[in-house]
Amino acid sequence: MSCVLFTEHPALEGKKVVEITLNAERSLNALSLEMIRLIQPALDRYRDDDSVVAIILDGSGEKAFCAGGDVVSLYHALQKTTGGAFATEYFSAEYRLDYTIHTYPKPIIGWGAGIVMGGGLGLLAGCRHSVVTETTMIAMPEVTIGLYPDVGASWFLNRCPGRTGLFLGMTGQRINGADAKFIGIAKRQLDNSQRPELLAQLLAANWSDPSSADTCVANILRSLESQSAALQQISLVREHYDLIQTLCDVDSAGEFVEALLKVKTDDNWVNKAQRAVSHGSPLSIAIIYRQLHNSKYLSLKEVFIAELSLSVQCCVKGELAEGVRALLVDKDGQPNWRFTTVAQVEAEFLDQLFTDYWPLSPIADM
Repeated sequence: MSCVLFTEHPALEGKKVVEITLNAERSLNALSLEMIRLIQPALDRYRDDDSVVAIILDGSGEKAFCAGGDVVSLYHALQKTTGGAFATEYFSAEYRLDYTIHTYPKPIIGWGAGIVMGGGLGLLAGCRHSVVTETTMIAMPEVTIGLYPDVGASWFLNRCPGRTGLFLGMTGQRINGADAKFIGIAKRQLDNSQRPELLAQLLAANWSDPSSADTCVANILRSLESQSAALQQISLVREHYDLIQTLCDVDSAGEFVEALLKVKTDDNWVNKAQRAVSHGSPLSIAIIYRQLHNSKYLSLKEVFIAELSLSVQCCVKGELAEGVRALLVDKDGQPNWRFTTVAQVEAEFLDQLFTDYWPLSPIADM
């Protein structure tokens, strides 16, 4: 069976609502290059198909929308001399797809139930109508594998309220649906049980005016959300907002880590963040701080171009392979990080990672 399912649901007046389903339940719908190569041309076709009025993007099974990019395949490629070429191919295709979703002219509804991590969040955050539920668990845990929040996170984390994006990026903290809505990554919060009703209302809607498709989708989601029990969920990011503001009011990644580790508390949410920066890659923390500051005023396209170069550099010069090995391949939980602390990260080495990998980016034509 295909790793991506395409279902065309007939709506009124000869129109169609297309459902694109990531179909790799055993791997929690991890985003593979094969998936990307199936979805991209499909979206290109639907863009020019007047009968397609809206798209639903979701994942198979109940556990996950998408647990991230297929970094295990990337790891194995990096063990070969062609690793840099595969990294370029994978990230180029992934970011091109993310950019397509961000800029798509027709409404895309991202149904982000269950686990949404890394590359999965890149897909969901790009959807104009991003939906989370009571089971949503979101994280950008790249600090644990020697990478940084990519897939457009340099764009959307910088647009989170206050300094919450910086905090979430450097700690990889897990957040729920209420958190996602508070920081603006999710537009709506529904109940999982409302999924069939959402489709039913989309198929029964009046699509006679193509220019009002987004308004139509927004009205349906707004009405369903008003009946959602998931809205009662508590946002821990909101509850810790003032603390986050204080901790991130620093001039370097090292100062942030120092401030966070100095907090004496029994608060489990804060303790998790402390453990993450204690065991995560010091190089990643330094990269994340610099990348988010560098990209603060970049356009969406400029963000993806900068991320592509940095991601490939992290593969060929950084420690992504070691992080993936320790966490997901050998699973020994003992990564041999290049630096022991953030303060020890050499400025010259960090500068190398932020050097353009190509004279002209492979995605410059987006």
